[in-house]
This record gives sequence, C-alpha cells and structure tokens, in this order.
Amino acid sequence: MKQAMILAAGLGTRLKPLTDTMPKALVPVGGTPLLDLNVRRLLAAGYSRIVVNVHHFAQQIRDHVAGQDYAPCIVFSDETEQLLETGGALKHAARLFDADGNILIHNVDILDNVDLQWLSRQHEADEDAVLLVSRRRTKRYLLFDGAMRLMGWMNVETGEVKSPFPWLREADITIDEDLRVTPADSSLFTLHSSLHAFAFSGIHSLSPRLLTLMDRFPDRFSIIDFYLSICHRSRVVGLLKEDLQLLDVGKVDSLAQAEDFLQTM
Repeated sequence: MKQAMILAAGLGTRLKPLTDTMPKALVPVGGTPLLDLNVRRLLAAGYSRIVVNVHHFAQQIRDHVAGQDYAPCIVFSDETEQLLETGGALKHAARLFDADGNILIHNVDILDNVDLQWLSRQHEADEDAVLLVSRRRTKRYLLFDGAMRLMGWMNVETGEVKSPFPWLREADITIDEDLRVTPADSSLFTLHSSLHAFAFSGIHSLSPRLLTLMDRFPDRFSIIDFYLSICHRSRVVGLLKEDLQLLDVGKVDSLAQAEDFLQTM
C-alpha cells in the first residue's frame, strides 16, 4: 500500500483574513482548495491511503472531504486539542499507518513540480528516510556528506549548528557560494568527509519503522530535530532535485502566483 500524510493542521495565520473563516487547507487556488490539489496528485501517483491532520476549523475539512469522491482514501488525525508540529503530528498519527509501506509527507500549502511516483521509487529498502532537497539559497540548511547522508543542520545567520557528531558541532564552519561547507580549520575535513549544504523542501518519505523511535519524544517536536537525533545510527539521506520548483502558498499575495504556477506544472 502506498500511503501519505498531508500536514493540514496549521492555523494559516499568514493567509489572514481568509483563514479567519476557513482552514488553510480549503483556501482555493484557481477555484480548487489546496487540499484537493494535493490529494488528487497523490491519488494519481498511486497513493490509496492518505492521513490528513486537522486542528483549525477541523470540522470544515471533515465536511468538505465527506462530499468528495476521494473520501474513502482519507483518514483523519485529530489535533483539535493541541497543534503538534511536524514531528509530533507523525507520532500522534502513527497508529493510522500500515507497517509495510513508506510514508510520504507533504504540506498542504506547498505546490511543487515533483513527480511523486519518481519520489517513491527513490526510497530504497535500506533507507530509513529520504529528504527532498535543492540548491535554493536559504537561511537554514541541512548538511550532507558525499554519500548524501544527513550529518547536521546550520542556521547561517546565527552560526548555530545542530548535529549528533561532536566534531561537526564544535567546528567553526561557513557555507560558500557553491553550498560547500568550509571549516575554519582546513585539517578538519581530512579526518571527515567533505560536506555540502542543501535546502529542505519539506517533502520527505520515511519508513514506518522509524515511528517507534518517536516514543521517547514529547508530544510536540520538529521532524528535523528528530532526524538530527537519529542520523548517526539510521540511514537518513538527502535526495537532490536540481530542477525543483516549489511555491509556498502561505501568504495572500502568493495566491495569484500559485494560479500561474499551476499552469506550468
């Protein structure tokens, strides 16, 4: 079974005033709610079980889905009592997933040009998670070694580094124009693999075997913090898509862009 989760529980504060009366999942782009756009893409790619987390105007989403032909494929994860962030949402929904299939995670307010069938084929059996990344310039990067195994995270504005590897946490590193990670001490990477920095798309695929590792985490946590806590002993890898096009439909003024974006997909 091909299964996925659409993260749709957010308050959508950047889409106010639209989200004063509706959840961001139902904000229309070209006349079609964001939720429908994402669900139908997943269905076209062969996904038959789609978990949708709900919080803000949760009943509106339930009522909308009930009137759609895809309703039998949807399972709701109820977060009405508390928003659980990207990692907590997965932990809370763990019982809703089948143990035999990888789980594709996608934000409801993201539009992209990713071939979801292609993405599912890239997740090898021995890989615990696959994170879709690009060369986009950003403030926060994921750091990968030459084999594209996740090694850490860096905020280039503050210099903060997160990593399970002490040598990387303690290194004085910068990220150059080619997204190479450069240590102040040039001898550092003679002992360790050279690193590259890539921007996370928010789209990822994880094996359900990782869900049990979330038991020690609190109810609310970031999925990136989870991956950073396990990448030294699990196969968490990056998948670079050179031609990635991604639009965050998170602001009212981005809705017009989103309609144009859909025309090019």
